[in-house]
Amino acid sequence: MMDNKDSIGSAIQGAPEELPSIFRYIQSNEVPGFDTTPSPHGYPAASKGAEPTNFRTGSVFAMPAPNSPTHRIRVPYYSHSVSISMPPSPSLLAEKAQRASGINQPATNSANIKPNLVINSPVVNLQVPKQAKFHSQPMTTGTSRAKGTPDRKGLDSSGSQQRLPRNTRLKDHRYNSFKTWSGALERQISALRGKAPEPQEVGGSKRQPEPVPAPDRYFDALEGPELDTLRASEELVLPEDKLWPFLLRFPISSFGICLGVSSQAILWKTLARSPSMSFLHVSPVINLVLWCISLALTGIVAFIYSLKIIFYFEAVRREYYHPIRVNFFFAPWINCLFLTLGLPPVVAVNLHGALWYVLMAPILFLELKIYGQWMSGGQRRLSKVANPSNHLSIVGNFVGALLGASMGLKEGPIFFFAVGLAHYSVLFVTLYQRLPTNETLPKELHPVFFLFVAAPSVASMAWANISGEFGYGSRIAYFIALFLYFSLAVRINFFRGFRFSLAWWAYTFPMTSASIATVTYSAEVENFFTRSLSLALPGISTLTVIALLGSTIIHAFVLNDLFPNDISIAISNRRPKGTKRRGHMRNAAADSKDNEATRIRNASSDIKENGAAV
Repeated sequence: MMDNKDSIGSAIQGAPEELPSIFRYIQSNEVPGFDTTPSPHGYPAASKGAEPTNFRTGSVFAMPAPNSPTHRIRVPYYSHSVSISMPPSPSLLAEKAQRASGINQPATNSANIKPNLVINSPVVNLQVPKQAKFHSQPMTTGTSRAKGTPDRKGLDSSGSQQRLPRNTRLKDHRYNSFKTWSGALERQISALRGKAPEPQEVGGSKRQPEPVPAPDRYFDALEGPELDTLRASEELVLPEDKLWPFLLRFPISSFGICLGVSSQAILWKTLARSPSMSFLHVSPVINLVLWCISLALTGIVAFIYSLKIIFYFEAVRREYYHPIRVNFFFAPWINCLFLTLGLPPVVAVNLHGALWYVLMAPILFLELKIYGQWMSGGQRRLSKVANPSNHLSIVGNFVGALLGASMGLKEGPIFFFAVGLAHYSVLFVTLYQRLPTNETLPKELHPVFFLFVAAPSVASMAWANISGEFGYGSRIAYFIALFLYFSLAVRINFFRGFRFSLAWWAYTFPMTSASIATVTYSAEVENFFTRSLSLALPGISTLTVIALLGSTIIHAFVLNDLFPNDISIAISNRRPKGTKRRGHMRNAAADSKDNEATRIRNASSDIKENGAAV
């Protein structure tokens, strides 16, 4: 008994084993209130400067003498580390709950804090409170998403599309491949110098930049004569569930609005100056107002598209390589020619001939590029990319010839008239034979067929200015345009019952051109029929432009659906697995049907001949 007391006393007198300073420094008990829940008995958990607990030797307490009274000894409690995944510390939550409810004594959580251990002995009565300590750890990504929550970005809990804030859309790295200053321009310069393109980082992973699709991919991935409808089996390189930035949704075909309004300025200038229409007493102020409106529209559209060239040059590059959109790159320069032709007399009367050369130079460069591809064959040969929108690349020659002849020039206008006449003949025959898609045209795209009327109408007026009279050549071109106009107008069921789009502006420019040619023709041939046409056609074209202009303003600023996502520039260069070139499949199917029909006809004719011989 004495030996036992001596051993216990020596253990009490001995100092605990000292630990290195670094261990004392990182003990959480030395920081008051750090991740420690207060004891339910009010004992302090740990105080700054207290000696750390020796976990190797455990706790040692002395045994009193048998004759001494019983004492209640409180042994310091020890914290047990429990590691769980929780975003905040439970101590902070407990303190906030206590402040909110006004309770001073914290409630014991039976799930996390075990009941106190009480040791009753005739000698020692020990009560050791046990306390749990919680350490905050980062939660894993997989546990943060609730079960059933859709993983697709841009969708809410119900799976519907949500409109993300503008700054969120601009932070999407998938738009970087279309931006000018995100490395695309540097990669193009490196490619010209013979260096391999470096992979770009998208979403934390590096991949090669998406190249511009070949013409075959446009025909395989898109459908319709304007190739602006995505096929069901294709995918885009831009997010389909988000609304893209406005500049990416602003197409080059927006210049068609400027063509429609500026051609109206020419029409009302012609009505005011034509002798056959003098009974209308048309004021030149109408021409001035329309010219100012068209000038303002041209400036706005050109400014917006210039911003697209500056910030999203890759998108403009994809539009240029688009087999259909490339024709609309003639529209800005044709519109400049229209503004010059419709110039009010109060602004200017005589223009210098150098202006004509400046305006026709871009058209000539584009024609050398486009017509060369049509003639040399390859992927962009005319038989493959022929479309009614190709008339825009033809009509610029006749508009330039008309302007040059009105300015007193001779050789230049004849040159462009000859080039336009040759290529219009080839295009007209190609389009009459067969469209490259060989499919039924959707109703939204039927208005582009009015572009058939534009080229012969302008050509008749151009040759009249070159030759000095509305002679036989001009009348032949005018009668062709008039026949095409009526052949499309009588099929009224094709031009109603569909939603509004920018394709509707294809009505205005050709209809106005036919109206101007009719007014010019009525000045040479005056009768009741020509005067009736001179009143009817300009009235129809003017009402059409007013209606379309109002609808465009409503859809652009009120309904906000005039410029949807331009999927034509966002198709992937990778062909989906298991698919083949649809054009080749259609041609093969058509050829097989023709061969089968030929065999059936030959067999039936042989049977008839044999029956007649018998």
